[in-house]
Amino acid sequence: MTEQVEKVRRALVGRVVSDKMQNTVTVLVERRVKHELYGKVITRSAKYHAHVEDGGAAAGDLVEIEECRPISKTKSWRVAKVLEKARII
Repeated sequence: MTEQVEKVRRALVGRVVSDKMQNTVTVLVERRVKHELYGKVITRSAKYHAHVEDGGAAAGDLVEIEECRPISKTKSWRVAKVLEKARII
Protein backbone atom coordinates (compact mmCIF):
# COMPACT_ATOMS: atom_id res chain seq x y z
CA MET A 1 0.00 0.00 0.00
CA THR A 2 2.97 2.34 0.47
CA GLU A 3 3.79 2.94 -3.17
CA GLN A 4 6.39 5.54 -4.02
CA VAL A 5 4.82 7.98 -6.47
CA GLU A 6 7.36 9.98 -8.44
CA LYS A 7 6.32 13.55 -9.05
CA VAL A 8 6.21 14.65 -12.68
CA ARG A 9 8.48 17.65 -13.13
CA ARG A 10 7.92 20.28 -15.78
CA ALA A 11 10.72 20.56 -18.32
CA LEU A 12 11.43 23.44 -20.68
CA VAL A 13 13.99 24.00 -23.43
CA GLY A 14 15.66 27.38 -23.83
CA ARG A 15 18.81 29.31 -24.63
CA VAL A 16 21.25 30.56 -21.97
CA VAL A 17 21.48 34.35 -22.22
CA SER A 18 23.61 35.04 -19.13
CA ASP A 19 26.10 33.05 -17.08
CA LYS A 20 27.63 35.85 -15.04
CA MET A 21 26.35 34.63 -11.67
CA GLN A 22 27.86 31.87 -9.56
CA ASN A 23 26.12 28.50 -10.11
CA THR A 24 23.23 30.27 -11.89
CA VAL A 25 22.33 30.85 -15.52
CA THR A 26 19.50 32.88 -17.04
CA VAL A 27 17.54 30.85 -19.60
CA LEU A 28 15.28 32.44 -22.22
CA VAL A 29 12.36 30.15 -23.13
CA GLU A 30 10.37 31.07 -26.24
CA ARG A 31 7.03 29.60 -27.28
CA ARG A 32 4.90 30.27 -30.32
CA VAL A 33 1.17 30.81 -29.78
CA LYS A 34 -1.67 31.75 -32.05
CA HIS A 35 -3.47 35.02 -31.28
CA GLU A 36 -6.98 34.12 -30.20
CA LEU A 37 -8.75 36.84 -32.22
CA TYR A 38 -6.56 37.51 -35.25
CA GLY A 39 -4.93 34.11 -35.68
CA LYS A 40 -1.42 35.47 -36.21
CA VAL A 41 1.37 33.35 -34.72
CA ILE A 42 3.32 35.37 -32.16
CA THR A 43 6.34 34.56 -30.01
CA ARG A 44 6.02 34.73 -26.23
CA SER A 45 9.13 34.56 -24.09
CA ALA A 46 10.03 34.17 -20.43
CA LYS A 47 13.32 34.20 -18.53
CA TYR A 48 14.09 31.73 -15.76
CA HIS A 49 17.02 31.53 -13.35
CA ALA A 50 18.34 27.97 -13.25
CA HIS A 51 20.87 26.29 -11.01
CA VAL A 52 23.91 24.77 -12.75
CA GLU A 53 26.81 22.87 -11.20
CA ASP A 54 30.47 23.57 -12.03
CA GLY A 55 29.84 25.90 -14.99
CA GLY A 56 28.17 23.20 -17.07
CA ALA A 57 26.35 25.69 -19.29
CA ALA A 58 27.67 28.87 -20.91
CA ALA A 59 26.02 31.76 -22.72
CA GLY A 60 24.51 30.68 -26.04
CA ASP A 61 24.01 27.02 -25.10
CA LEU A 62 20.68 25.29 -25.68
CA VAL A 63 19.65 23.63 -22.40
CA GLU A 64 16.80 21.70 -20.88
CA ILE A 65 15.70 22.93 -17.46
CA GLU A 66 13.46 21.14 -15.01
CA GLU A 67 11.48 22.31 -12.02
CA CYS A 68 12.89 21.67 -8.55
CA ARG A 69 12.51 22.86 -4.98
CA PRO A 70 13.19 26.57 -4.42
CA ILE A 71 16.95 27.08 -4.17
CA SER A 72 16.81 30.84 -3.63
CA LYS A 73 14.35 33.71 -3.96
CA THR A 74 14.32 33.61 -7.77
CA LYS A 75 15.68 30.11 -8.48
CA SER A 76 13.38 27.10 -8.63
CA TRP A 77 14.69 25.48 -11.82
CA ARG A 78 17.86 23.51 -12.54
CA VAL A 79 19.68 22.62 -15.72
CA ALA A 80 18.92 18.98 -16.51
CA LYS A 81 21.18 18.69 -19.56
CA VAL A 82 22.96 20.71 -22.20
CA LEU A 83 21.43 19.87 -25.57
CA GLU A 84 23.72 21.94 -27.80
CA LYS A 85 26.88 23.90 -27.11
CA ALA A 86 27.24 27.43 -28.47
CA ARG A 87 29.25 27.79 -31.65
CA ILE A 88 32.20 30.12 -31.26
CA ILE A 89 32.95 32.10 -34.40
